[in-house]
Amino acid sequence: MVNRYPPVVRNKKTEVYALGRHISLSANKARRVVDQIRGRSYEETLMILELMPYRACYPIFKLVYSAAANASYNMGSNEANLVISKAEVNEGTTAKKLKPRARGRSFPIKRTTCHITIVVKDISFDEVVLFSSLKKPRWKKEYTTLVYDDVYSSEGVWDKK
Repeated sequence: MVNRYPPVVRNKKTEVYALGRHISLSANKARRVVDQIRGRSYEETLMILELMPYRACYPIFKLVYSAAANASYNMGSNEANLVISKAEVNEGTTAKKLKPRARGRSFPIKRTTCHITIVVKDISFDEVVLFSSLKKPRWKKEYTTLVYDDVYSSEGVWDKK
């Protein structure tokens, strides 16, 4: 028996991540940027992050760049095939200080941090899995669509008078 289809690559790991911990940012401010890049391609993400005016863009830019470097080093994937599959921001530890104020009182200062995870997926591996494992079922009939070009021709069939 001859196998007509190429082998299916199912166990190949297609996702690589980069994790930034204890980044000195508010989690809500980082989520505002991360929501814009989720699901986009790698090259489009870099352009968006370079042009956005927020302070959170630079650490996220570094993480996206690091995730792409991990993907190219570990899997040998091309940067043109990478897509941001997951991007999440979690709250980190809060550094608490006391600032001296007037009359011997103190004022609490809370310095928030966050943990950012960027997961990059190589879509070229998915195409190999999808196209090699698809077979047409025997019960499915192929229908052809008929297009009537003369209805829209300039002979005046639908002319208004």
